[in-house]
Amino acid sequence: MTDPRWPADDLIAAARNGDVDSIAALVSGSYPNIQRFARTLCATPEDAEDAAQEALIILYRKIGMLRASGALASWMFRIVRNECLRRARIRPQHQPAETAVTASAEDEVLRRLEAARVAAAVATLPDDQRSVLIMRDIQGLRGRLVADALGLSTPAMKSRLHRARASVRQALRAPDPEHGGKNV
Repeated sequence: MTDPRWPADDLIAAARNGDVDSIAALVSGSYPNIQRFARTLCATPEDAEDAAQEALIILYRKIGMLRASGALASWMFRIVRNECLRRARIRPQHQPAETAVTASAEDEVLRRLEAARVAAAVATLPDDQRSVLIMRDIQGLRGRLVADALGLSTPAMKSRLHRARASVRQALRAPDPEHGGKNV
């Protein structure tokens, strides 16, 4: 089993200063964490592996740009997240035809409208709250992992998650102006 901790601050500092051996050790020591992030974020195992590799390349090339040693996990998480999103955008959007019968066209329209309302409510959240909500509630990551990835304490992460959930709940309770002020 891999050690879930990130490499030590002194190794990160030496890598930031250009020590080649430290950079190599940092890249290899970060790989299990980066790969785990990628597997939870990307749509396919192939995309996850490609995203993890791309993140390691960026880490190798740009470690000197990292401002603080403690920010490595959140920096790498953002790189992996962005790479997974990029790969999802370029992936062909055609899905195989479903053999299961859907309930009805009306049910499908209502489901899509509700999903659009939830997505719109999440999109209006401040970045810090949106990140916590997506990682915790949509991706199902554990609280400690979310807090570490975003460089937060667990109580701060829980507070942001609570505010995000309350904001989404309030937005979903508000009347929908596209449907004559009715809740959908």
